[in-house]
Amino acid sequence: VQLLASGGGLVQAGGSLRLSCAASGRTFSSYAMGWFRQAPGKERDIVAVISWSGGSTYYADSVKGRFTISRGNAKNTVYLQMNSLKPEDTAVYYCAIKFGSRWSLRGDEYDYWGQGTQVTVSS
Repeated sequence: VQLLASGGGLVQAGGSLRLSCAASGRTFSSYAMGWFRQAPGKERDIVAVISWSGGSTYYADSVKGRFTISRGNAKNTVYLQMNSLKPEDTAVYYCAIKFGSRWSLRGDEYDYWGQGTQVTVSS
């Protein structure tokens, strides 16, 4: 399974970015998809998760109301719409998938990871 993330970049505070992550390969089972981020010198944190059906989502408190996670119609793509960006959102953003019927907030329970995409928000 391969995950290809894209959409990162440099944006001013208050701006928006949309991240995409496409899964390919042996993705024949149901899986949740999540976005995590890691800022320099900090641990990797959960940002948002979406279930296989798209009917359940989770957001970290720090992004609630500003970020929206969604899945494409083919379910193998996940998006993260990021609005009202703040300098503290600056990080490398990673997408990940977790096979099975239950999603998780723990990164160590995810099965595959993308390569990461840099998001930098200037003040």
